[in-house]
Amino acid sequence: MTLLFRQLFLCSLVSALSLVSILPYSKSANAAVGGCPIPALSRFQRHKVVRGETLESIAQRYNLIPTTIIGMNPALQNGGIAAVGSVLQIPPYNGIVVEVPRGETWRQVAAQYKVRADSLFEVNGCQPDPRIVFVPGVNWSPNGVVTKSPLPSDTGTPNRASLSGYPLAQVATVGLAYGWQINPATGEVFFHSGVDLLAPVGTNVQAIAPGTVAFASDQGSYGKLVIINHSGGLQSRYAQLDSIKVTVGEQVKKGDLLGTVGTSGKPSSIQSHLHFEVRSSSSLGWVAEDPKSYLKK
Repeated sequence: MTLLFRQLFLCSLVSALSLVSILPYSKSANAAVGGCPIPALSRFQRHKVVRGETLESIAQRYNLIPTTIIGMNPALQNGGIAAVGSVLQIPPYNGIVVEVPRGETWRQVAAQYKVRADSLFEVNGCQPDPRIVFVPGVNWSPNGVVTKSPLPSDTGTPNRASLSGYPLAQVATVGLAYGWQINPATGEVFFHSGVDLLAPVGTNVQAIAPGTVAFASDQGSYGKLVIINHSGGLQSRYAQLDSIKVTVGEQVKKGDLLGTVGTSGKPSSIQSHLHFEVRSSSSLGWVAEDPKSYLKK
């Protein structure tokens, strides 16, 4: 089966049966691994077309481009007319649904479509071996040629504000770096979305820059987690804490106390540490960045 035919076949199934009914292809497609977002395939919506709506107005409502909706609904592929009363499958992002061919991995799919492997991994719920994946940020095309497509609201790379600081009083040894790593306990390859900074339990954790506390509670494998939104579309995360000293909505300054180092959640490193992340706002949500360039004492 050619790649184009796989895409058309899957889109037909999406339209005719809904995503829930095709997910037996991937036994864990409905569930995200702890600490990861809900898979894109589990976030599709159904939209019933009413009088006066056009494909363009529907796409604008969901912050998509029309081509994305056409690709997910084969009935539109002979003219792009959204008939009143018809029900459309609406994905959470621009992109396409692709079956991972036998003998290949989702990493090869990421390489083929030139998307970041870690973004594809997170968008699909951090599943270790999915057979059907949602590939974000590419256009469906009737001739099988896919191209990158920003959302209508995208106007290029945002002007990131300067973000620089250190979350501990002293520079710490890195227990586990950002990027693809091998889990020392299981031997499995996984994507580490932050950096583990070794520190004793009870060590004070501080904000690396001014911002607003967006989250301050327990969150799955993150354990006790504080998230701060900064200007310029950047976000810092402080996880595996022992205690939390701030509340949601609170304005913090650089160096303010956020909590203390702990071992809550499911730490990747054996030694006690702070799991620290920097994420940037994008059409896919908050995408992990390498914290190294932001960590300055």
